[in-house]
Amino acid sequence: MRKVTFHEDANAEMNDAAQYYEERAFGLGLSFLDAVEDAVHKVLEDPEAYQLVGDEVRHKLLMRFPYSVLYVIEPDRIRVVAVAHQKRRPGYWSYRL
Repeated sequence: MRKVTFHEDANAEMNDAAQYYEERAFGLGLSFLDAVEDAVHKVLEDPEAYQLVGDEVRHKLLMRFPYSVLYVIEPDRIRVVAVAHQKRRPGYWSYRL
């Protein structure tokens, strides 16, 4: 099985979003992190199952939250390049490829 790595900015985005949700309601930040973890597990099960965004980046929508996990399939790993809000700044993460 491949391993998963997060670009440092993707990791920061994930943590910032979790903090935002936790400030809104106790436990909601943890629910967000659980949704990211669930999405990553599903990607690992079948990386090519999710829609392409451009030439090599794919995205998996999160359940309950307006975010996507954007990732690249590499021979030895799945590299998460962004945990992106679906309505903000499309393509801002492209420099991370």
